[in-house]
Amino acid sequence: MVVSVEEVSSSLVREYLSRKGLKRTIACMDEEHPRTEASINNRSELRQVLHMESLYRKNKTQKTPLKTLLEIMVKHHLQEYKNNKSSWEDSDPLHSAATLSLSAACNSPRMIDSSEDNAAAFVNSKSTKLRSLIDEASSSQPTLSFFETERLSAHNQASSWISDHENHKGHPPLVSLQDNEIFTTSEPERKTVITESSLKSRTNRIRRGVMAGPIASTLQESNKKRQTRRSEVPLPQLRKEEEIKNLSDGLSVISLPSHLTDYMGARWELMSTPEREKSEETFTKSGKSTQKTRNLKSLASPNAADLCVSEMVLDDVDDEDDWQQLSKVSFQTSIPTRSYASLPMDQHTATELKEVLFGSSRTCFSFEWRNQGFTFSETHDLRYGIVQRKGGPCGVLASIQGFFLKNLLFENIESSNTGLQRLRPSNTTRRKCLVLAMAEILWRAGEEKQATLAISGRNHFIPTGHYKSEGLLEKITCFTVDDIKDLQLVLEQHVEQFESGVLACVLLTISAVLSRSVPKVRGDMDVPTNTLIGAHGYCTQELVNLLLCGRAVSNVFDNDVELDSGNGNTTLLKGVKSHCDIGLLSLFEHYNICKVGAYLKDPQFPIWVVCSESHFSVLFGLQMELLTNEDQVLEFDLYYYDGLANQQEEIRLTISVGVSALSSQDVHPDLTPPLEHCIRTRWKDAVVSWNDTEPIL
Repeated sequence: MVVSVEEVSSSLVREYLSRKGLKRTIACMDEEHPRTEASINNRSELRQVLHMESLYRKNKTQKTPLKTLLEIMVKHHLQEYKNNKSSWEDSDPLHSAATLSLSAACNSPRMIDSSEDNAAAFVNSKSTKLRSLIDEASSSQPTLSFFETERLSAHNQASSWISDHENHKGHPPLVSLQDNEIFTTSEPERKTVITESSLKSRTNRIRRGVMAGPIASTLQESNKKRQTRRSEVPLPQLRKEEEIKNLSDGLSVISLPSHLTDYMGARWELMSTPEREKSEETFTKSGKSTQKTRNLKSLASPNAADLCVSEMVLDDVDDEDDWQQLSKVSFQTSIPTRSYASLPMDQHTATELKEVLFGSSRTCFSFEWRNQGFTFSETHDLRYGIVQRKGGPCGVLASIQGFFLKNLLFENIESSNTGLQRLRPSNTTRRKCLVLAMAEILWRAGEEKQATLAISGRNHFIPTGHYKSEGLLEKITCFTVDDIKDLQLVLEQHVEQFESGVLACVLLTISAVLSRSVPKVRGDMDVPTNTLIGAHGYCTQELVNLLLCGRAVSNVFDNDVELDSGNGNTTLLKGVKSHCDIGLLSLFEHYNICKVGAYLKDPQFPIWVVCSESHFSVLFGLQMELLTNEDQVLEFDLYYYDGLANQQEEIRLTISVGVSALSSQDVHPDLTPPLEHCIRTRWKDAVVSWNDTEPIL
């Protein structure tokens, strides 16, 4: 799969916004420029695609490391520009002088008339100067650009060949470095500038076999002589020469002045066979080292086209507590290789969804629904709580909060935290439990056979007829899976839309309805024309039951009840069919308007969704024992959380059951908090202590 520059760029911007906490900006970007299947949602994979692993590790070693990849890139390019600029200002004048002096010396009559010893001494001094320049540049500039590296390596090879010639002849250097000025000023008009294009052109001509100049002819003659010796040398020697040839084909060809190439070619021909073999062996080792380095680089930099960028998550484990929790929490972070069946939303399905949600295809989600995500509180004692912005989708938020607490408190067995410490989860633990909670809700709605996940993307259809468009359902893509593990993986890939997005409640509600299917949702209701979202955008009991129990039944009592409606007709009222993991307590039961059955009143875990004053919140305990010791004297703590109340502190209630204490009758009924009435529907005559917390009236 070819990586799109646009998708990588947008993913880089999203990563920057996410790390900076600009959630509203991300929401606007997702709406105006939605994510696609090619979007990269995994920070580590984004680093691999951009080849930033080394920069990322270097940044982590800094005293104040940067948080975003975009900042790391900008800092790197600014630093590289600064280093390159200083390198050119410091190194290039000397390098130019050395190059021009070498060229002038090779073409000067004075140099031609001088002895061979002087020429060799001059060349040796030049190589020493070049090496000092290279060492100086290497020590002062930790990171070199590509062109600087190639230039320095070429001069380094040339210097080593020339120095090797001097060592062979045994001549000491006779010309000082100050002679550069003499050779430079003797023939200023002979200065030569070798451009990159000329080097590239010459290299191409040599590789094509169109070789000109003394060094080319010398090498060709040498190759012919080696070929004539092939029948005389043993097989290992032939293999060695073949390796030398293969390595030399992959190396760059260096363009040298003609006088030096003559000198080097003659020196090669004068060398004895042992000396040549030693030189070839050295060259072979150097080539193998270069080839090994290139192979390692190719292995370290995976091909971006091979990365499955459509199946990634934002796995941010930069914080210290996240690294500690990551070793304790078993959370799937690997990228799955399989793809999942997806189906774009069509107008027919969108119309059915609107009718079962609102009762009409011309009704749209309210602002409160469209701007509510599963965002957690950052208050130290309330890090487990999902924050509600405005009234409306409280039934969805309380339901997902209940299942989140179930996974956090009772099923997160890998965590070493106990008791109240579990109520201060890390970011990684919160994300894990959120994924597991959503997967459990959808899997139960799909009768534990399959589930459908709705994800927002790009428009799939243009509405026509009486359908009122809101730019939301048109962008839905549905993923259907038949295994809960696959469901967790798909949710993990798209968890950013729920955790930091603004459509979390909408997407989870649509996913639950599609997992159950629209016909079955209608069949669950007492009256098929009932809706899941009522007046003022409030959640109906059918929607809460769908999320808690997997069925959109209209009642909270156990099983079904048949009522005689006269004339031999009966009306079937549908209730909860089995024990639920998360329970429900209702203020309406206190007023004898309804009866909550044991399936909801006595759940599998001590967590209850509380329906009070047309609002849903959560009440939970930390001990499983409070569900079993019914007739005993009991005192225990319950914790209350309301995401809409702008709660800033932990609310701990102490419940006393079966003890002779002051009766609540001493308090005026109008001053009794509704939450206490709800608690007494579960524990009759219980005494509630708010522990110095202001009671919620």
